[in-house]
Amino acid sequence: MSRQPEVLWAQRSDRVYLTISLPDAKDVSVKCEQQGSFSFSAVGVQGESFSFSLQLYGSILPEGCKTKIGLRNIFCTIQKEQKGWWKRLLKSEEKPAPYLKVDWNKWCDEDEESPSDLGSDGDDAMHGGEDDESSDDEGMLYLPDLEKARGN
Repeated sequence: MSRQPEVLWAQRSDRVYLTISLPDAKDVSVKCEQQGSFSFSAVGVQGESFSFSLQLYGSILPEGCKTKIGLRNIFCTIQKEQKGWWKRLLKSEEKPAPYLKVDWNKWCDEDEESPSDLGSDGDDAMHGGEDDESSDDEGMLYLPDLEKARGN
């Protein structure tokens, strides 16, 4: 039986960002279909299977879906078929599964979106640039090491 990893999401008028929290994932598989179907599966560090499927609110462009696998997270950029803000992530009006959460670090309200957010690709805003080695850790909240702070 597979488990679901924590999934954080945010949107812009032209794309949706998913950050899947799964450190050291192997055999990552992502499938995007035009009618808004998104499927994910991977194997965790201890060999456990993780998977989930989402029926997104609107149609998407499968060729515009990109995945970047980091050390702690898997970043997915999903291009919307038509520009516009979705009322919610999923087509269903039911309460979303508990593993789906809003990514407040990447969240942008409709009236706050600037033209620079809609750059040529949009991925640099999400990943902090391709050459930035810290991009694998994006989306993770860093707290100071309390043992070091105490001097232990």
